[in-house]
Amino acid sequence: MIDLNDLRTRPEAYEEAAKKKRSHLKIADFLKLDTERREIVKLVEEMRGKKNTTSKQMPSLKGKEKEEALKDMKELSDRMKSEEDRLKEIDEKWAMMQLRIPGIPLAQVPVGKDDSENVEIRKVGTPSSPLGMTSGNIKDHVTLGEELDIIDFPRGAKVAGSRFYFLKGDGVSLELAVLQFTLDHLIKKGFTAFAPPLLANWDAMMGTSYFPGGEEQAYAVGVRKEKTGAVEADDLYLIGTSEVAVASYHGGETLKFADLPMRYCGISNCFRREAGTYGKDTRGLYRVHQFQKVEQVILCEADADMSMKLHKEILGNAEEVLQALKLPYRVVDVCTGDMGLGQVYKNDIETWMPSRNGYGETHSCSSFYDFQARRLGIKYEAADGTKKFVYTLNNTCIASPRILIPILEMYQNEDGSVTIPEVLRPYMGDQKKIVKG
Repeated sequence: MIDLNDLRTRPEAYEEAAKKKRSHLKIADFLKLDTERREIVKLVEEMRGKKNTTSKQMPSLKGKEKEEALKDMKELSDRMKSEEDRLKEIDEKWAMMQLRIPGIPLAQVPVGKDDSENVEIRKVGTPSSPLGMTSGNIKDHVTLGEELDIIDFPRGAKVAGSRFYFLKGDGVSLELAVLQFTLDHLIKKGFTAFAPPLLANWDAMMGTSYFPGGEEQAYAVGVRKEKTGAVEADDLYLIGTSEVAVASYHGGETLKFADLPMRYCGISNCFRREAGTYGKDTRGLYRVHQFQKVEQVILCEADADMSMKLHKEILGNAEEVLQALKLPYRVVDVCTGDMGLGQVYKNDIETWMPSRNGYGETHSCSSFYDFQARRLGIKYEAADGTKKFVYTLNNTCIASPRILIPILEMYQNEDGSVTIPEVLRPYMGDQKKIVKG
């Protein structure tokens, strides 16, 4: 959610942001509605004031004077009821339109229509053939997973449908190892770990700016009749990232300045419908409906320099994990057309995947300034006693099973086995390889 006073002061900046982020919302339409709403609010308040004044005078009135006052009071009440009904209708439209107004990207964000126009800012490591291969007989992660009997796609589809899977045996151990390694890495850096609820209400989804606009990507669990026609009334959604729950943890609270920045990380299962991606990345583990993530979430003071410093910090944490795994990757500046509604700056990390003969997105890092905090109602008391909205940031420090693609493919050997990255071996009983059973 944006600062309405800022919007009213410089609407052209928000109109430009909407254009760059490919939003169809017209700022002029919102401002017209905003003006109408404020006029009605003023009118209703005046009516209420007049009604209160007349009510106080009523006991002292008698005869015809009282009859006239009662008649005027009834007419005023009828008009006020009509205006209040109109205000309620406008309020609902005004609130929903406000939630769709985008945050303004920072000046350094490249302008572009989609991820094809993201800008590479650095590469780490050299893209290469798998570390244990000398011939050109490279297998993709699907073939490796099936031959090693650690991934089963057909039975996953049989149980839950397309883009579901089973991890088995050493596949499970490998995934848990990389998740635990990442979690330990962050805890050593002072992050507080969370195992959050996997279900969140509409307020949390809205507060982190996934709703409105992202409903089609979320699995709904018993949503109210007026929203989807479902019979149940749980009104909950499976989270697509622990950011939803962890960022909402302090919703409605005022924090102490001395406690900032707050460094949190959530480990959770995540669920996404992947609506609109029919026929895209259908093979293997790249685009699935259920996955696991370790997500970094930071709440800090409302300071642009501090936000950028922390953005680099959490991006660096994710890079350190990839460097420890010895996987080549690159970092890109995400362009305006590939950014979310509330993001003001975003980087993606793309890891080298031999089967794609290219890089595939494995991590993202986002700065929101106060966009999420305004929706969630998270403030802090500054040194001068004023209350301000915090700034929020988040980063995917690791996401599995997608990260298993480069691990399996880069560490495959000529004999069909897969070498376990050295840093993960302590989490797998010092096992060195995954071999055919």
